[in-house]
Amino acid sequence: MKKEVFCGKTIEEAKENALNKLNLLEDEVIFKEIKESKSLFNKKCEVEVIKKEDITAITKEFIINIVKLMGLNPKIEHKVRDGILYFNVIVEKAPVLIGRNGKTIESLQIITNDYLKQELGFPYRIYIDICDYKKQKEVKFIRLAKQIAKDVARTGCEIKLDPMNSYERRIIHNALANNKEVRTESFGEEPNRYVVIKPRD
Repeated sequence: MKKEVFCGKTIEEAKENALNKLNLLEDEVIFKEIKESKSLFNKKCEVEVIKKEDITAITKEFIINIVKLMGLNPKIEHKVRDGILYFNVIVEKAPVLIGRNGKTIESLQIITNDYLKQELGFPYRIYIDICDYKKQKEVKFIRLAKQIAKDVARTGCEIKLDPMNSYERRIIHNALANNKEVRTESFGEEPNRYVVIKPRD
């Protein structure tokens, strides 16, 4: 991956020099501060700059190569939402890449995140979906969470949900985070950790 270094008397000046030279906006790059050196008469700051479009490109290439090794020919869509890079992999035999309960997707995402961390030198969160499997699942879980929340609010009795993975639990927690009548808690140990929806005190 191409990483460029720019200098200035201050970190801010070094960043400004980088943006001017690359003709990019600040949200189009990642700055990695390298060093700040001082002498009696001089101060020098250096920043390493990585273009976000380069991160997208190498991630896309990595995913394509992995999926092709599985005998599939992928098409990849990508977008940025809330600062997170999302990839949706389109393939004909989606179940092969999804795996049981989405386990293959999660493995692909872990491998890709580890690869990016190694390439960049710091964690960079990305999100991978297969043929909108996670997106559709998210809609289903949000609907389930809201329906159960209504039952809990109506009866005043807590309801324990079936064991879920961390991604599924997060959907439930987020869906009800602002609900004024119920609250959520996770209990148990992986892989049997579950969510309980309770009335608010």
